[in-house]
Formats: sequence, structure tokens, C-alpha cells
Amino acid sequence: MTIRVAAVQFEVGQDIGANLATCLRLVADAARQGAQLVVLPEFCNHLAWYTDRAQAHALATRPGDDFLTAISASAAEHRVHLKINVTHAYPDGRTGGTNFLFGPDGALLGSCDKQVLMGAENDHLDPATGVGPVLDTPLGRLGMYACMEGVIPETTRGLALRGAQVLLNSLNSFATDEAALHIPVRAAENRVWVIAANKVGPLLPAEHLPAMSRGLGVPEQWLHGAGESQIVAPDGTVVAKGPRTGEAVVIADIAVERADDKRRPDGSDILAARRPELYSPLGDAPAGRRRPPGAPSLPVAVVRPGDPGQAADLLGKAVAEGALLAVLAENALGAHVGPAEVATALAPALRGTDGYAVATALGPDGPVGLLIGPDGVVGEQPQLHRAGAARDAVRPGGALRTFDLPWGRLAIVVGDDAVFPETFRLAALADADVVAVPFTPREPWELALGLPERAAENRLNVIAAGRLGTGAAVFTLSADFTLWTTWAGPFTGRISSPLRTDIAADRPVTHAVVTPAQAANRLVSRRTDLVDGRPWRLVQALTERR
Repeated sequence: MTIRVAAVQFEVGQDIGANLATCLRLVADAARQGAQLVVLPEFCNHLAWYTDRAQAHALATRPGDDFLTAISASAAEHRVHLKINVTHAYPDGRTGGTNFLFGPDGALLGSCDKQVLMGAENDHLDPATGVGPVLDTPLGRLGMYACMEGVIPETTRGLALRGAQVLLNSLNSFATDEAALHIPVRAAENRVWVIAANKVGPLLPAEHLPAMSRGLGVPEQWLHGAGESQIVAPDGTVVAKGPRTGEAVVIADIAVERADDKRRPDGSDILAARRPELYSPLGDAPAGRRRPPGAPSLPVAVVRPGDPGQAADLLGKAVAEGALLAVLAENALGAHVGPAEVATALAPALRGTDGYAVATALGPDGPVGLLIGPDGVVGEQPQLHRAGAARDAVRPGGALRTFDLPWGRLAIVVGDDAVFPETFRLAALADADVVAVPFTPREPWELALGLPERAAENRLNVIAAGRLGTGAAVFTLSADFTLWTTWAGPFTGRISSPLRTDIAADRPVTHAVVTPAQAANRLVSRRTDLVDGRPWRLVQALTERR
């Protein structure tokens, strides 16, 4: 089934009547272009700026009020499914950042509150107390989320696991990395469609912009909505995108059933291959980071021999040139070489140095990652998921392990464990600073979107070593993170993105520097921790086998 969908971007101010008029005008515009499903931005009723919680509650929509009645009537008039996000006052005194979906007859099909609040939203709004519904409609199975919920993985993962084919994302964001990273990755990692509508124009009252700009050291234009509303296919391809500034109705025709195919090139199912029994820490109450920060910097290398016989020499070269951690590509010494043989081949190259190496081997139960020091194997990490080289593993690993080294804590993500967001979440919850990823990229999104997002959403340095001729990259955490800390360089508009070092496909040794200490800073905004701020009470879809 092919349907026409629209993501609508526009400016919202403090005049509720004017905001409603803008919504109605642009819904009509989308309908004239044939849209059957229309998604509007976050907080359509009022600029997300309040003096206190009482004002936020007073200005919020209410059941059956003029604002929501007009939105319902617009859906009915134009015969569209219409998703809107507003602040909403409940009779019990709560104020939610609430998603509503109205059907083509104007009926309310479903609603849900935002689970993960951002910055000052924590001062004025109440987070969701339950998960949002997956709505079975004539257009497909639809799930709703908003803005910050897409900057971390749990909300969208839960919707996909409960059967959603199309995810509807309303945003109120000035961050350019939403469009570049956080929006499209949720489509690819879950094999779903994403329709995302962001704002343009000032996100603060105009009279406050100059003072806020001076206080934050950020040009005023960076305090505007970042636009680039978009429609993303299940492989992470952006099929339609709006401009950076200005109103827009972004239209695309989508084949909804593409979201039902969860197969990867190796034949595994990207959702069915998950290991929910390993993910229970995601549902534990936040305890904060317990380890002190790691070293300010760590020289690393990615080593990719063209022939197994070159591995030891290339490793020796990497550590001689200063690398303290070298990550070898998956199966660098061969696909059927055991741990003892790998350690025997590589450990001599580390003698007389402070370096360590990460490599893979074939253990008795399946693929395993090895941490190797000058005296041999320091630790092992079995692959956790039956995917890729481990599809036929006798017994996949039973836990993600970490290793304490002089510069910080290391986790090893082996092979196709890299496509599961939960793997890296476990590493962050274990206070890892650096993650070594010897793997084989099978689809473009894995390096383009997946691994940079794993670094961003967990504040992890990630060293990804694909074999020679394939992709590899190093993702380093920057100290320029959020608007609430002073930036060393000019503000780029990217709030939560790692620094990226891409590695040429034919380059056997590449050096980079990562920053273990930066993994300790997880506050993307005031009262918004990327790890402890996950919706831990609402992750049952992720942690229970369905």
C-alpha cells in the first residue's frame, strides 16, 4: 500500500490564535497536495517559553477546547489523518507534552505524552506515565513520539517492537544534528518509516533573543528552529526534506509495507535477533555514573591488514607510532583462528610498550573479541547476538563485559552486535569510556548513522574497524557539547554529535585520538542526562521477550 504523507514545518509564537490559524492553513495546503497523513511540529499551540509551571498549565490546551476542536474539524474537513503535539492540561493538574492523532472523520484515534523531557520542559511539564499506543489505521500501524524522545533510542525502539510501521515525530529543535543524525537513524535501526516535522523561526520570545544569544555565546540564528523536516525510509534514506529555514510542506509517497521486512543482508531479523534477557539494566532505576572520568585523551589506531600475515607487523607499527589502543578489523587473522593463536601472533608486537590490542577470534561457542596485552589475552567478550558471523553460534555470550585500563574503561562490541542499540546502552550503563568495534559493515546506515548515534546517545568514544576495502571510522566525544557549557570553537548547531574520522577503504593503519574523560559528561541540557534520563520505567517492550 502506497500513501502520501506530509511533514509540515512552521514558526510558532505566543499568540495561540495565530498559531492555530497557521496550523489550519498548512494542513489545508498539505491536503491540496494529496497528503493522507499530516504531521505537525511539537508545541504547536504556544512557544515553549513560560515563566513558571502555572503559566504553562494555564496556556495549555484542554479536552474539547477551541484549539483541539478546530484541529479535529480540520482533519475531518480535509479527510486526513492529522498528528499534532501541544502542551495539554489534564483535569488532575498535570501538564503534558501531548501527541494527538485525529482521524479523517475528526475522531481522536489516540494520544500520548512525551516520555523524555528536555531542559526547561522539566520545569513546566510532566513526563508520561505510560507508553504511547501503536494505532492500527487504514494507512498502517502508527506510533507517535516527540523531539528529545528521538535523541535516545528507547521510545522509538519500543514502538517498533510493538508493531509500528510508521513513526510520527514532532520537533521543537534548533539542533542541526536532528536532521543529520537523530531522525534518520531511528528509521534505519528499527526498519520503519519516520515522518518528522520540526519548527523554524525563533524558539524563544523575540525580546529575549539578544540577551540569550550573548549569555550563551551563540549567534541569534542558532536559537531558531532548525527546519529540515523530513520523511525517512526504513533503510535510513531521506526521501524528502524541507529547507533549513522557512515554512514548508514536505511531501512523499511511501510504501508502508516496506517496514514489515526486518531482514538484514546476512538473513537475520534486526528485531528478532535481539536478546531481551540481557537488557534488564535498561529498566533499572538510574544510579548515576560511579566511575571517575578517564584520561583526557587516548591515542588509538585502526589496523586492517590485507593479509593475515601482515597483522602483527601492522600492529607493531601502530603502537610504535604511539597508539595505546589498536583495534584490528573483524577476522583480521582469519575467520577460523582460535583465541590462543590470535594472542600468540599479536602479543609480541606489544611487548615493551604500554599498548593494548583488540582483535577477534573463533571460540568454541562462537565469535569472541579479545583484549590482548604484552603477555597475551587480558579478557574476552563473546558476541552476544546470533547475527552475522555468529548466526550459527553454539552459545552466544551471556553479558557485556568491561575492562579497566590505565586510561579508562573499555567495552568490546563484536561483529554484528554493533547494529543493536541496546549493546551500547549496556556499555554506557557500565560506565565505559571507549568502545572497540571490530565488525563488518553490511549496510550503509551502520557507519553513516548507527555508530555515530551510538557514540552520541551514550556519550561513548567508538572505534569501528571494518576490514580493508570496507568502512571504518573513529567517533570521538567533543568537549563542545550542549548549549549549557562554554564552547572552545564556534557553535556549529550540532548539540549531540561525535567528531568523526572516516578511514579510507584502502588504508591499513589509521591513527586518531579519543577522549575518555568526556564520557563522564552526559548532560545534553539542564536536568537532561542522555543515559540516566532514559524512560527506564517504560522499557518493558525492550527487556521482555515478546
